Amino acid sequence: MGWWDRLRGRRGGSGSRADGPDVSIDTGTVRAYLAEFARSRRGVEAYVEPATNMTATTVVLVAHDGEWTRRAVPSQQAAFEFARALGIPVYDVHLTGYPRRMREWTSRQRRR
Repeated sequence: MGWWDRLRGRRGGSGSRADGPDVSIDTGTVRAYLAEFARSRRGVEAYVEPATNMTATTVVLVAHDGEWTRRAVPSQQAAFEFARALGIPVYDVHLTGYPRRMREWTSRQRRR
């Protein structure tokens, strides 16, 4: 895809195009990974991060102990629908911020 095509919003490649920069997302792989994360941990919540000029829309899953994972998704709507389908709480990170336990878990991992 050429530079002008990107400016005009043409899509190329396989998979879904995410909001934000021109990236393709294998939604099946992403959904399977996030579903396994949610199934294998307690108290998982989803936090949706909107797209920016540099990053696609992403969803962050945070477990009860603060362990977290992030994956790009096609859109904010897709992220909210996915979390609801899993039956986990979902939040817009701009409205709620990140949970303290997530930052604490990251700090513990850095110290190791």
